[in-house]
Amino acid sequence: MDGVLSRPPASDVWDGCDATRVPYRVYRDPAIYAEELKRIFYGPIWHYVGLACELPAKGDFRRVHIGEREVLVVRNAEGGVSVMENRCAHRGAQVCQALYGNSGEALTCPYHQWTYDLDGRLVGLPFRRGIRGKGGMGPEFDLARHGLNRLQVATLNGLIFASFDASVPPLEQFLGPTMLQYLTRVFDGRTLRVVGYQRQMIDSNWKLQMENLKDPYHAGVLHLFLLAFGLFRLDQKSICYIDDTKGHSLIGTMRGSEAGQEDTGGVRLAAPDFALTDHRLIAPRKEFPDDVTLAIQTIFPGVIIQAQSNTLATRHVIPKGPGRHELIWTFFGYEDDDEELRTLRLRQANLMGAAGYVTLDDAEALEFSQSGFASAGDGAAAVLELGGDGTDPAEDHLVTEALIRGFYMRYRALMGADGGAAS
Repeated sequence: MDGVLSRPPASDVWDGCDATRVPYRVYRDPAIYAEELKRIFYGPIWHYVGLACELPAKGDFRRVHIGEREVLVVRNAEGGVSVMENRCAHRGAQVCQALYGNSGEALTCPYHQWTYDLDGRLVGLPFRRGIRGKGGMGPEFDLARHGLNRLQVATLNGLIFASFDASVPPLEQFLGPTMLQYLTRVFDGRTLRVVGYQRQMIDSNWKLQMENLKDPYHAGVLHLFLLAFGLFRLDQKSICYIDDTKGHSLIGTMRGSEAGQEDTGGVRLAAPDFALTDHRLIAPRKEFPDDVTLAIQTIFPGVIIQAQSNTLATRHVIPKGPGRHELIWTFFGYEDDDEELRTLRLRQANLMGAAGYVTLDDAEALEFSQSGFASAGDGAAAVLELGGDGTDPAEDHLVTEALIRGFYMRYRALMGADGGAAS
């Protein structure tokens, strides 16, 4: 009816649900997905777009996605970073087609040669004045009004974030003090060095990927490699932390009980049918002053910072529709790493990634989930009751789904759904 505001698509689906229930429709409904893009990915939220070390020289660029919009992350003439949409202001053509490269002094659209400086400002176009006084742009045409669409940019110790929305809060406020503390444990100001990349397409909703990294429960039963070689157990000394907004979180573990003294919670774990011939893979070198051996930090909505043994990586989650997402792994170290540590990072990268000994399990499990609820009735929902129904700021155990509950409190608030936590 005219004059009546319709409720957001996500509102009705959450009616009657609290933080312990996630309706399966939020993983498959195209209308809800479209609203996610609008409110979360293109709203007042900071999004990870890369590492500063990936752009060492003036004119270096990388193509990245925020939601389904493609942006260019560019090292500008002043040595800073600019982020802009990869879409010419003239006719909408892609300005850059390579995944990465160096554009020289300017960015030039291949279609009609409109040329932009490294901050996205339009600096020239062919035949602006026409030929022999005929054609061309009118005298009122203003170059300053036709640049590339520029995003807000914030950097932190080598991390680069961007946002489409000018009202986004300062990055430090967005992260909060505790998350900032853990983030700067890894990003401590030292110059970073990329070890390598992996990319994979997974046939599941993007939120399932973020849930998976907020879910220590599955790691204690699914990842046989971790269990077999003592790299992770649910009885380890640990912390699960949720920030005040509920969207960001951290899972951290330290060395636990000795082998043979594990508390498995009554679960009979299958013996592995494989053996490890090179034990250097699971012999990490201590490099941080604390005793943390695994730290998985999730920054809302779509980046994971991983520090496991000597494997350091970002995992960038990019939605590709309701039932698919891309996961981009960027493995890194520090420029001052010695040769032994560089070799360790390369070797231990085999634990993770698209075909990693550990994370191969995750991709398969997420696709099983997407297939499982594809035909579920509209009222069906996931159950998140492990560890109760709350979201305590910090817990000292891993037998909990509080971090996932927190994620959906933040999600519901941003999506305008009834019962969500304050944003």
